[in-house]
Amino acid sequence: MTQALAPSLIVIPCLNEATHIGALLDQLCPAAERLGARIVVADGGSTDGTLAIVGERQKNDPRIVLLHNEKRIQSAAINLAVARFGEGAHYLIRIDAHGGYPEDYCDRLVEEAQATGADSVVVSMLTSGSGTVQKAAAAAQNSKLGTGGSKHRHLSAGEWVDHGHHALMRISAFQAVGGYDETFSHNEDAELDYRLRQAGYRIWMSGRTQMVYYPRTSLRGLYFQYLGYGRGRAKNVLK
Repeated sequence: MTQALAPSLIVIPCLNEATHIGALLDQLCPAAERLGARIVVADGGSTDGTLAIVGERQKNDPRIVLLHNEKRIQSAAINLAVARFGEGAHYLIRIDAHGGYPEDYCDRLVEEAQATGADSVVVSMLTSGSGTVQKAAAAAQNSKLGTGGSKHRHLSAGEWVDHGHHALMRISAFQAVGGYDETFSHNEDAELDYRLRQAGYRIWMSGRTQMVYYPRTSLRGLYFQYLGYGRGRAKNVLK
């Protein structure tokens, strides 16, 4: 369990995630109770039933808040959630709707932040799939050939790093550097990590928990996703 109650803000950027959002909220609600956290689903205009599912969960748990993200992109979703609901919270926990998490994921993040004094705790991101396209994409993304040996694509024993998959951040550090750059639709995490390090903040790669990412199920979806990643990296270098 966590050393002491650290009020947190759990934010889920979301767009058309009806397949995942219900089970994800059911899993996060006990953690939110333990951490004194509010769960903000920042939705970018879902049309697949996501909003109805979140609405049903809200009836049973007042910690869940549905926030309309007019700008649609993830960077804007998290900035908006922190601006609206960050006051009084110590940590921001970012949850990707298209992912899988251990039951104690949020607890372990807070524990490591408290134990290390880190301003940001990032995690390893393992990829898994069930269909043919998902399995092929997962195999590529889990390999060093496919990822270039990125540390956050492989299990870590716990270490200080320059960048990793965003999981937890001190809200005071997040606000001090201006949050995410909303001109970035992709690669906003790496861009923010650069500014955090420049400002003297420290990033810890968790050795106690990780997440599972489920890739796109079609080649078309993968194409446009990685086209966005490439543009984001180029934009980051130019900035």
